[in-house]
Amino acid sequence: MDQPNYITPAGYAVLSSEYRQLLGEERPKLVDVISWAAGNGDRSENGDYIYGRKRLREIDRRLGFLARRMKAAKVIDPAAQPDRTKVWFGATVTIADDDDVERTLTLVGDDETDAGAGRIGWNAPIARALRGAAVGDVRRVTLPAGDRRYEVVAITYPVPTP
Repeated sequence: MDQPNYITPAGYAVLSSEYRQLLGEERPKLVDVISWAAGNGDRSENGDYIYGRKRLREIDRRLGFLARRMKAAKVIDPAAQPDRTKVWFGATVTIADDDDVERTLTLVGDDETDAGAGRIGWNAPIARALRGAAVGDVRRVTLPAGDRRYEVVAITYPVPTP
């Protein structure tokens, strides 16, 4: 990977948890099923064996992906952001478009995105446009539907825990 994989501590915990679950629980159980199915004779028509091998390949691919993402991860705690007057990683930003329709977005790591919950990836077009913006700044974003202008109305960050 050319650029670091910025991620919040909570996002890293989710990746790590999935990795441990796949490697420590699901994969060993599947290996046992495949071993049992292989001992039943003809493998060409053995559904448990065929499905098990396919699922094992999927798990191994996912484990490889998760390992690469975690290796490239740069965990950043948004609560520790020194400059809270501008939009940086982990900021929760309220923006308004030209029609005064407000949206609240939180800039998170690309592995943590959830558009329905307002969590957008750090490398999304709107997040790239908002980087470094302060309250009152107007930013132009090129979207598939065309160019849009957004004004930054508010910026908040999580409160640091002692």
